[in-house]
Amino acid sequence: MITKTLRALACASLAVLPLAGAAPAHAETVTLTGGIKALPLAAESREGYQRTAFRHWIDEDHDSCSTRAEVLIAESRVPATIEPGCKVTAGSWFSYYDQLTVTEPGALDIDHMVPLAEAWDSGASQWTAARRQAYANDLGSERSLVAVTARTNRSKADQDPATWLPPAADSHCTYAADWVATKLRWQLTVDQEEAAALNEVAATCGPTPLDYEVAP
Repeated sequence: MITKTLRALACASLAVLPLAGAAPAHAETVTLTGGIKALPLAAESREGYQRTAFRHWIDEDHDSCSTRAEVLIAESRVPATIEPGCKVTAGSWFSYYDQLTVTEPGALDIDHMVPLAEAWDSGASQWTAARRQAYANDLGSERSLVAVTARTNRSKADQDPATWLPPAADSHCTYAADWVATKLRWQLTVDQEEAAALNEVAATCGPTPLDYEVAP
């Protein structure tokens, strides 16, 4: 599996790891503001949504480690303690949403940067089950999945930036960039309120480069 770099604490640190084995032809670099403009506007619809439409936390490479475990192992700032069956029992994680260091994996959730319900609203309702599974377990970009405190993840729930931003104001630029890059990677849409909120954040971030790679 791809090893994730430590998520940068500063807003300017916005690099994306390439998907292993993927051709680089789809790699793109834009500014945060340009990335927001590139997202197509569309009304959202949650009709027919079920969380079970996105099969997640699978063991795609059959190494006994689920997607959740892979993220915990990759994002730990020290070598994670792993027991048989790929049970992660200790490590050190930085939850950038609230800028807290966590050493108990049970206190962490793995957040889908763009929540599953939001992805459904924004175009995933038209995808195949296989593509929704790929989205829900995307280890090809360090932005797609992030280990954060359970309380911030559950506070966020399925909200977009129009109604929720991380409690740590210093993380807003990074969060907006991660959100936009994820939507660009998966060719998802935004609604007007969401775009307005993203532009409001971007206006405080300065010239922010944003790299992403379109998902295969």
